[in-house]
Amino acid sequence: MSDRHRLLVRGRTFAAVGTGGDISGVGAARGGGAGPDGLFVRDARHLSRWQLTVDGAVPEVLTPVDTSGAAGGTARCVLVPRGSRLEPPAYTVFREQAVADGVFVESLRVLSNRPVPTRVGLALTVDADFTDQFELRADHRTYAKPGAVRSRRPLDAGEGVEFTYRRGEWRSRTTVTADPAPDGIEETGTGARRLVWTLELDPHASAEVALRAAAQPHGEPPPHAPASAAEAGRRLAAIEAEYASGVALPTAWPELAAACARGLADLAVLQVPAKGPDGEDLQVPGAGVPWFLTLLGRDALLTSLFALPYLPRLAAATLPALAAAQATEAVADAVAQPGKIVHEVRHGELAHFGQVPFGRYYGSVDATPLFLVLLGAYTEQTGDGTLARRLEPHARAAVGWLLDHGGLTSRGYLVYRADEGGLANQNWKDSPGAICSADGSGATGPVMAAGAQGYAYDALRRTARLARTVWDDKVYADLLTQAAADLRDRFQRDFWMPDRDFPALALDGEGHRLDALASDAGHLLWSGLLDKEYGETVGRRLLEPDFFSGWGVRTLAAGQPAFHPLSYHRGSVWPHDNALIALGLARYGLHDEARTVARALVSAATTADGRLPEVLAGYDKHTHPTPVPYPHSCIPESRSAAAPLALLTAVGGA
Repeated sequence: MSDRHRLLVRGRTFAAVGTGGDISGVGAARGGGAGPDGLFVRDARHLSRWQLTVDGAVPEVLTPVDTSGAAGGTARCVLVPRGSRLEPPAYTVFREQAVADGVFVESLRVLSNRPVPTRVGLALTVDADFTDQFELRADHRTYAKPGAVRSRRPLDAGEGVEFTYRRGEWRSRTTVTADPAPDGIEETGTGARRLVWTLELDPHASAEVALRAAAQPHGEPPPHAPASAAEAGRRLAAIEAEYASGVALPTAWPELAAACARGLADLAVLQVPAKGPDGEDLQVPGAGVPWFLTLLGRDALLTSLFALPYLPRLAAATLPALAAAQATEAVADAVAQPGKIVHEVRHGELAHFGQVPFGRYYGSVDATPLFLVLLGAYTEQTGDGTLARRLEPHARAAVGWLLDHGGLTSRGYLVYRADEGGLANQNWKDSPGAICSADGSGATGPVMAAGAQGYAYDALRRTARLARTVWDDKVYADLLTQAAADLRDRFQRDFWMPDRDFPALALDGEGHRLDALASDAGHLLWSGLLDKEYGETVGRRLLEPDFFSGWGVRTLAAGQPAFHPLSYHRGSVWPHDNALIALGLARYGLHDEARTVARALVSAATTADGRLPEVLAGYDKHTHPTPVPYPHSCIPESRSAAAPLALLTAVGGA
């Protein structure tokens, strides 16, 4: 998100407001760098304008909105009418804003600064455009909406206005109410409505207006609105405190402790609803704000893995949620095959009408093995085989996908093909051009990405352990153990580049190596795919200056023609990528190197109140003493929120 916006997040709901608390509806395109402002619920914008004026003019911001240190995510700012040094403001406006599930609430308090009665004209212009988030992303696409109708009407009691949107069977609604009710509701000529009040203030007295915008997405019941912004803030503070309870933070490394605490608070607000195999209600990690506040399989799995030693309940919810969404048949447009774990679940209008393929989209080669890794790790961490027994059919189906549609039997490796209507790359580096050679040329035909093979190796070994210890199936366990050993032998033969002492980023459809030096090699340490000698060589190479920026390991080593420090996946620094690398370094006994990576990430977090973004630019710390942000980063983002916990696991708190 842009610095021009401040975020309020709660589950599937987030609001992005300006420094004065307004929503303008501008800065909407991803390519513009600002990100969208508004109130968003389940992939749609339910408020596109929320603009305050006092006595006919936009007030001056005396204290801008700040959510970083506010308890429970409440945003507060202070505004005054424009004046001069010789004529101090007659009154001050205190805004307090918060979100709950499906609701944006605001408390306005207008305080007179004068010893005489004061009249204040207050107006709030509101609108809801119900734009799908995919329309706000600058991907040069437009979407037809035949028969779409937007309408608005004043509520019968005069306490507000209702905005509605319909298209075929699709229905959405936003209801704005105020207490006290406005003196009038005016048309603006643009579809927006203006709520107006005339406040009569006694000398040095104040008046308050409580505002609520309640979103009702298609198929959802009306939300339960908190009484005030302060109440919404208290609710959220209690959730954050409950999340942090029982997690022992490192006292000897206060900066890491602060990053862990910030991450736990972010994880608390990023939980989104999902259903389990029996229809049970679950809360799982949403991927990130603003673009991915939904269930992404890979993201939820990695987040749950990072948090597993401290918050095993994340895994206990993520696993059944993904099992419930596991593919049972082949659907070409969704890249689905039996046993495959879902990549992305969307709830918006465009997904509903099939205009984007992401309603349930399976374009991920690595979510399925990561599902098995997490199931095995959860069982080992908790010592409880109940969930593994419950999800045994889903786990076996996932293994079946690895061996069959995934390509392990026919091609020897997990393989994906570009999806013309969806994702060209289907590993974690899923941007166009991310899987490339050192010269920047992309892969052609089927792609076998290195990192996914490591996940598959770990998945086979962990599932073999489940088969042997929980499912009592030694034959199946032996089969999977042998498949893992064979994969390891093949990989070190086919991917290792002797001239560079490093594994290739991927193989193309002809088996040719894509020779870019990339951070994905660190994932192979995490999964244990490389033997000890190769692993130590890779680990030390990742800490050399072309890879290591001082803020972390770059996704692509500098000095290669493909490198770009502001590319999404070809030179940037990703905290979750580095967390996996740190865990892998520790696994191979490279503890000094693991601590170097951990210190770099923690120092980056310290510059931003303990919070790590989705991604940072790949500039060197020696020339840029504060991290350079990546312009379109999700903040907060669940994998980055959980990354400090992974660092704590990798290096401890000393």
